[in-house]
Order: sequence, then structure tokens, then C-alpha cells
Amino acid sequence: MEERLVLSNKFKMLTYILIGIGVLSFALGFAFDAKRTWANYLLNNFYFISLAIGAAFFGAIQYITQSGWSAAFKRIPEAMVAWIPFAGVFFLIMYFGMHSIFEWTHEEVVQHDHLLQYKSPYLNIPFFFARVVLFFAAWIFMSKLLRKLSLKEDEIGGMVYFEKSEFYSKVFIFIIAISFSVFSVDMLMTLEPHWFSTLFAAKSFMAAFLHGSSIIALIVILLSKQGKLPMLNSSHLHDFTRYIFMTSIVWGYFNFAEYALIWYANIPEETAWFVHRSHGVYQVLFFVNIALNWAVPFFVLMPRKSSRSKMFILPVIVILMIGQYTELYYIIWPATVNEAKFGLLEIGTFLGYVGLFSLVVSTALTKASLVPKNHPYLEESLHHHF
Repeated sequence: MEERLVLSNKFKMLTYILIGIGVLSFALGFAFDAKRTWANYLLNNFYFISLAIGAAFFGAIQYITQSGWSAAFKRIPEAMVAWIPFAGVFFLIMYFGMHSIFEWTHEEVVQHDHLLQYKSPYLNIPFFFARVVLFFAAWIFMSKLLRKLSLKEDEIGGMVYFEKSEFYSKVFIFIIAISFSVFSVDMLMTLEPHWFSTLFAAKSFMAAFLHGSSIIALIVILLSKQGKLPMLNSSHLHDFTRYIFMTSIVWGYFNFAEYALIWYANIPEETAWFVHRSHGVYQVLFFVNIALNWAVPFFVLMPRKSSRSKMFILPVIVILMIGQYTELYYIIWPATVNEAKFGLLEIGTFLGYVGLFSLVVSTALTKASLVPKNHPYLEESLHHHF
């Protein structure tokens, strides 16, 4: 069942236009408001690496659990993981904007702050980027290894490469869980280095899994609308939405638990973060964030009928895409830009990243058959009904 995706010139042109909009937005942003532009840079970098890491975790889970239903769609998370090397380069470029984003990078601030002095062995620029290099090296190596095994499985068949993929997937999920948790603390929680939250890393990891799973489902549906992946049926959709439904609940639990514990303990070092966001637009975004990332997927996808219908699933995924942006905006903007600003700069930079991400992922999809030919559970996936 060899079926290759061929990118149309129209699609390529659209992605080039979006990338051009992003580049122009960044250029104008650095000319007129560099600090706000670096905040946009961090937000979009974290947004799209979250999708790739969430997809990598999703793909690994399918091997570990020996899931038959998803075998025909494994190329999609594999393609999304192709974004990781690009993201690594983008995060290294962030070196030039560290002083615009992170308070702890200013020596004069650290000299007059005992807490930052205490944290300086960990919070310093060389060690910060050493961790970035280490994390991305591990993610790239493991994702390339699993991709190589997947293609070998296509070529040769049998159980040997499937069993190797299952083993290395077990290794990969632990690497992802630990490294991305630390990575989210480095990139987001240290924006306000006096704040403490033991649940922040878990919440960030679950957000990546939630939104990565959502984009996998979105790409599958879009491909099916183009006549690709003809085996896609309502049972497959139901399983995709169970991941979205489940992870939205866990994300909602972590979000509630973090806020409730901090509110109940009422420790200034913890409550200050929420107090900073308890006024104006940020107070509204607190509730919008919960509505978009938990309430909408929970209530819309709970009924069996809606969780098996593209008409309901697609709007939910679009809402989750907005929800992820809202959550990161809520975290980053009060700590960097302070004033809530949203305009052409934010729209343009996001569109630029959408264009590049779409081009990278779609190009990766063209490199192998859309449907894995020799996966041991392929027949189960092709005839999946319940």
C-alpha cells in the first residue's frame, strides 16, 4: 500500500507567503519594540516545540502499548518530530535576546538579590544553553533512531524492528518526561525566578501532550479530506478524541491543583505570580485559558456522537490551538512585556511559524509512504471498528 504525499505548488506558495509574513513581522518588531518581539519569539518557539514533543510522546506511547488502531497513522507523529532540529536552532538564536526576556541574566540585578545569587549556579547563561543543547541532542538522536527503525520495518517487515521500536520508545518517554519538564521550567518558570510551583512542569508537559495529540488528529483529518488515508473511520476518530478528552482532563486537574494549593497555602513567594495576573486582561485570560483548554474539549467531546464526527472535532482542535497560545501568552507576557499587547506583530509572527511548521511537517510526510507497509498491526488498524 505505497502512497506518497505530493505537495502542490499552491500549498508550497502558501507556506512561503506565511513564512515571509513572519520574517517581515520580526524585522519590523525588532525595529520598533525589541523586547516585545523577543517575547513573541519565545512564545512561538515554545508553542511549536510543544507540538513536536507531544507528537513524539504520542508516537512512543503507541509502540509501548502495542496499539493496533493507530498503526496506519504513525507517519504523522513521525513527521511532526521533524520540527525538533529546526526548533533547536531557533532556541540557540534566543541567546541574543536573553537580556530582553530573563531577569536573572542581568548581573546588576543578581548582585542585589540574595535569592538569585543562591540560584545562580543553575540560572546562568552558559549552563542554561548547555541544558538546551543536551535536551535537543537527546530528542533529535532518539527521534532519528525511531524513524530509522520505522523505515526499516517498512522495508523488511517482521517483528524485529517493531520490538526494537517498542524498546527504544520506552527509553524515549522517560527522556521526554524528564527533559521537557526541566526545559519548561527553564524557558517559562524562570521568567519570574522568585516564583515556586512544583506542578508547573507537569502541567506544561501535559499541555504538550494535549496539543500535540490534537494536531496529529487535525493533520489526519485534513489528509483524509484530500482523499488520503481512506481507512480513516469514526472509530479511529473516536480513539483520537479520547486522547484529547483524557489529556484535557489531566491538564485541567493540574491547573486546578496548582492554583488551589497556592491559594490555600497563601505563601507570598507563590501567590505573587497569580496576584500579578489578577487584574485587567490577564484576569480574563485566566478563565479563558480554562475554558479553551479544558471546558470545551471536555463537554463537546464527551458524547460518543460528537467524538466520532469531524464536524465537532475540527472546531475543538482549532479552539485548542488558540487555547495553547492563550496559556503561553498568560505565562510570558506579564513577566516580560508587562502590558497586555496583541496586534499585527503577534499575528504575523505566529503565521510565520505556522507556515514553516507546515512546510517542515508536510515535507517530512513526503519522504515515506503515508501508510506503513509492514507494521505488524496494520491490518488491525485498517479494519478497526467498535
